[in-house]
Amino acid sequence: MSRFKRADKVDSLAGFRAEKIEPTIPHGLLNAARKSGQLNLSGRGLTEVPQNVYRLNVDTPEEAKQNVSFGASDRWWEQTDLTKLLLSSNQLTQLSDDIRLLPGLSTLDLHDNQLSSLPSALGELQELQQLRLSHNQLRSLPVEVYTLKNLRSLTLQQNLLESLPEELGQLENLTELDLSNNQLTSLPSTLGRLTCLQKLHLCHNKLSCLPDSLTQLTNVKLLDCSNNQLTDIPASLSEMLALEQLYLRHNKLRLLPQLPAPALKELYVGNNQIEQLETEQLASLTVISLLELRDNKIKTLPDQITLLSTLTRLDLTNNDITTLPASLSLLPNLKMLLLEGNPLRGIRRDLLTKGTNELLKYLKGRIKEEPERADEGPTAMTLPSQARVNVHNIKTLKSLMYRNNQLNDLPSEMRNLTKLRSIILNYNRFKSFPEVLYQIVSLDTVLLGNNQVGVLDPSRLMKLVHLSTLDLSNNDLLNIPPELGLCVSLRCLSLEGNPFRTPRAAIVAKGTDAVLEYLRGRIPTSAPLP
Repeated sequence: MSRFKRADKVDSLAGFRAEKIEPTIPHGLLNAARKSGQLNLSGRGLTEVPQNVYRLNVDTPEEAKQNVSFGASDRWWEQTDLTKLLLSSNQLTQLSDDIRLLPGLSTLDLHDNQLSSLPSALGELQELQQLRLSHNQLRSLPVEVYTLKNLRSLTLQQNLLESLPEELGQLENLTELDLSNNQLTSLPSTLGRLTCLQKLHLCHNKLSCLPDSLTQLTNVKLLDCSNNQLTDIPASLSEMLALEQLYLRHNKLRLLPQLPAPALKELYVGNNQIEQLETEQLASLTVISLLELRDNKIKTLPDQITLLSTLTRLDLTNNDITTLPASLSLLPNLKMLLLEGNPLRGIRRDLLTKGTNELLKYLKGRIKEEPERADEGPTAMTLPSQARVNVHNIKTLKSLMYRNNQLNDLPSEMRNLTKLRSIILNYNRFKSFPEVLYQIVSLDTVLLGNNQVGVLDPSRLMKLVHLSTLDLSNNDLLNIPPELGLCVSLRCLSLEGNPFRTPRAAIVAKGTDAVLEYLRGRIPTSAPLP
């Protein structure tokens, strides 16, 4: 009987159970890593990194201890130092200080784990160029990480970072920094020291403003600040001379940023609170190709939309636009116009479904004040390019465009265009500021870029009291008259691409206000003020 009682205590399933064994690394994989210098352990369910991985370049392989002979391809003593270690998509909760045993690492991928801290020993990996730490639970980094002078790429998206130390500025060779999807409320002022940066991702944080030092990042091509709490974008951002793509979606902007950044081609400002588009802001976007304004509160488009001559795609989806200006059809490069979700009136629904080309044709047909055909008789105003315009039919015109012709002068009859606000004369052959324009006091925008202008009269320019935008880029100006600084109505002055020596390029890059202030400072004290 006692025999059966003892049997009751025996685990009848013991033979089928096995202890939970930590996943091991196949022997062949480690041997291959010794030859290639690369070890991919992604997605293996690891809860910790096995010791034989850390000691890969330290310990003698088991085969050597067994006194076996080696072929030429298996000489363990000729092994390559490990340079690339991929540990992504595991269940790692910590990394051992033994990571210092792999000083040759140039790439360390730890993304998609459960790390809440990192060892200070990471600072000893001075060859490290790529450090991938996204999708973890990090609240901070050990200060030693900021001593990695060779680091080129640091990805930290989807963590729990609330702040970053000033030591961040020590990573002066970074070309890519991804801080998206964290809890950042501010950025360190030393961010501006990362002058090699080309891509900076700041989206999905809690930023309410951008640091002034951002303007020092003159090599950044892509800046993503979407999904933050920004209410304003400083105009000084235009000093980011290489900036091509700027993402500002899902913020609290009420105005389109005024950013005469010389390389800005794509601007995304969807899902904000923008209600109107100002001439100054539009005029500053001199090379814009894509402008996304969807999901805002825009009610009207100004005639000055024609200033965006390089625009190829305009997204106005889900706004409050009821009418479209016919001048929209004058955008020479526009290929895609998105208008769905607007309460448009006067335009048939079927026309909207036919696509951009048909819509632009319809708008062009609504332009009443357009040049007459060349085969018509002489008129009151004939331009040197042989384009004939009946001045009596265009007296009410607010915008006039003669881009990419061979004009070198304008007829004096144009002084009768008393309502003209915007004139676009880019890519012609003007050698001086057109005489008649000094007499059209209603002008607020004059675009004369890419001509041969070498002379302008600031004393007469001052009489254009509404002039806010003046584009003289890519002309032949050998000097800029200091008196131009007295044109206090100017909000956007473009002078890039001229052969003058002063003001210096660094001052020009700071924007219109800085240029005007500089010019005023060079006016002789005896000069009469207006």
